[in-house]
Amino acid sequence: MHTLKHIYNILKGFLSDFSGKEFLVFLFFLALSGVFWLMMTLNETYEVEFKVPLVVSGVPKNVVMTSEPSDTVRVSLKDKGYVIMIYTTYQKLRPLVVKFSTYADKQSGQGEIPSTDLVKLVRQQIFGSTSITALKADQLTFTFNYGQNKRVKIELTGNIVPTDHYYLAHVQISPEFATVYASRAVLNNIQNVFTEALNISNFNDTVTRVVALRGIAGAKVVPAKVKITLFPDVLTEGSVDVPITTINKPESLVVRTFPQTVKVRYNVGANLYRFVHPSDFVVNVDYREIAAHPSDKCNLYLHSNSRFARDARLENSQVDYLIEQH
Repeated sequence: MHTLKHIYNILKGFLSDFSGKEFLVFLFFLALSGVFWLMMTLNETYEVEFKVPLVVSGVPKNVVMTSEPSDTVRVSLKDKGYVIMIYTTYQKLRPLVVKFSTYADKQSGQGEIPSTDLVKLVRQQIFGSTSITALKADQLTFTFNYGQNKRVKIELTGNIVPTDHYYLAHVQISPEFATVYASRAVLNNIQNVFTEALNISNFNDTVTRVVALRGIAGAKVVPAKVKITLFPDVLTEGSVDVPITTINKPESLVVRTFPQTVKVRYNVGANLYRFVHPSDFVVNVDYREIAAHPSDKCNLYLHSNSRFARDARLENSQVDYLIEQH
């Protein structure tokens, strides 16, 4: 308390002497010059861009907006500085509300909001001295329908590469299907909906991402985003012995190969190893090739029908053979 009283006495003494009075005069003229500067500044003409919300009202409940106009309009206003300050502080521009029924063409399922109509709505909110120098919007058109839709499968796009010795065992998309709202002509050309490109590499554990779906011109896709879950698995090598069969031979002939089976090697996920069987592979000898090009050995051809085996290959691509007459 004693300290505060001491400070008060010092200030009182400073302001009571001649130098204190000079300081007050200085402050007065400083404030006065600031006021003059502010008045001159506000009297200058400025052009400022304002962002004004755009709202389409009165959309019927049975109408689906498949594409919408921009939700913001950029308006450039030109006037004295003090008027511009009023728009920024006291009288902010209200949203521009347009009626759906005024601009919707029910036959074509399209609508367009003329920029001149938006200028009129802005003009209703500003002073007569203010001029509108520009009005811009990314899109002032919209499309709609009365519920026509199509359910289509969602496809993942991008580059998914697990780390070494792993492979992508499964991709889970949730939900698997999207509902597309559009005109019948547009729906007829839509077979799938694709995600935005998802690029993930060098992973060896389950990965989950939320990915947006690609937009379709003149259509609305629901949902707008999906959850993608990637399941990698360790690659291991497996092998099975597969019988060698002959195709394109006369019934009167028998083609015997030595050996009669061949080993097929393949890569498979560790969790899927038990699902690969010898019957998933077919190894053929083509008699027509043997007849056209006789040799000591014949070529083997592998056909894999396995859903799980990857990079299937023959241990030997040729074998000895013998042709016998029935």
